[in-house]
Amino acid sequence: MLRHLMYKIKSTGPITVAEYMKEVLTNPAKGYYVYRDMLGEKGDFITSPEISQIFGELLGIWFISEWMATGKSTAFQLVELGPGRGTLVGDILRVFTQLGSVLKNCDISVHLVEVSQKLSEIQALTLTKEKVPLERNAGSPVYMKGVTKSGIPISWYRDLHDVPKGYSFYLAHEFFDVLPVHKFQKTPQGWREVFVDIDPQVSDKLRFVLAPSATPAEAFIQHDETRDHVEVCPDAGVIIEELSQRIALTGGAALVADYGHDGTKTDTFRGFCDHKLHDVLIAPGTADLTADVDFSYLRRMAQGKVASLGPIKQHTFLKNMGIDVRLKVLLDKSNEPSVRQQLLQGYDMLMNPKKMGERFNFFALLPHQRLQGGRYQRNARQSKPFASVVAGFSELAWQ
Repeated sequence: MLRHLMYKIKSTGPITVAEYMKEVLTNPAKGYYVYRDMLGEKGDFITSPEISQIFGELLGIWFISEWMATGKSTAFQLVELGPGRGTLVGDILRVFTQLGSVLKNCDISVHLVEVSQKLSEIQALTLTKEKVPLERNAGSPVYMKGVTKSGIPISWYRDLHDVPKGYSFYLAHEFFDVLPVHKFQKTPQGWREVFVDIDPQVSDKLRFVLAPSATPAEAFIQHDETRDHVEVCPDAGVIIEELSQRIALTGGAALVADYGHDGTKTDTFRGFCDHKLHDVLIAPGTADLTADVDFSYLRRMAQGKVASLGPIKQHTFLKNMGIDVRLKVLLDKSNEPSVRQQLLQGYDMLMNPKKMGERFNFFALLPHQRLQGGRYQRNARQSKPFASVVAGFSELAWQ
């Protein structure tokens, strides 16, 4: 990967941080995400679904709650962007099975957007029935099809654009933070983009440099920006625009959970290898690269087509979703000391403000009428006004 990047820079000059991230993470030949399983204890980082089943269960409840609040449509698609090993969607589907009596007349299908061949294979092993062979078609927008263990049709795509439009619930957990960012530094001459170049002192080393003049991506910076260093992610903007259009047109909701801030942080670009921070320019392709999500940018890119909620801290969202009650039920059910210890450790990792509790945020996109107590007619069995309170984003009230 380093050789490839050096050749590229020597041929065409320094590259943007966005291009660097894109090459390092998703290059078809050697990209970090394309051919490896980087999740879990043996990988470079662990995500919330890998830590505790409760996380996915509560998200499953959130989607059912939204489905019920908007009139119990006769069908919906569950669409996950960047599904990791499939653990999260597996936990969500288990909740759908457990609440089968509530969902019994609803046709559900699962749609996974995944660029990594390696991860899509792991997802298929996690989620699908062994006895039903997978349909594969590498050249098609739907490159893999199967049936989940609970009998739900499941399809794989490389791009959100290829997922059928229709009433859908979208999930993006730790997805936006790996999309390529452009980085900018404020100078006396105005904004200058940060580029990656070869270090003239050391021939096999990379370094950051500032562009000598303005670059096209500068158009993404707000005119009233007060920070002196900014990261912008045009790819995230494109995806939010697509989600907003779909939700405005056909209903549903999108739930985003990620590292992030509300337009306040500056330099958040970092690498992870073996669960430790790693210099982003050293040994490219061997470590995960990530940048915090700017939720204020996501909100702007929704362009008022849909309503947005959040960001709110993970510990607040999960508390509002009833994590304490669910933990108690699981602890009461378990006699195994090791299982109880695992549950408590998982809870602490998810909720402790010093761990994931405050580092992760939840953010949602919903149709405007969802928050205005409007009526929902499309494919709905009920057309009564729906509750304007959205689970997770307001305090849990027992009735």
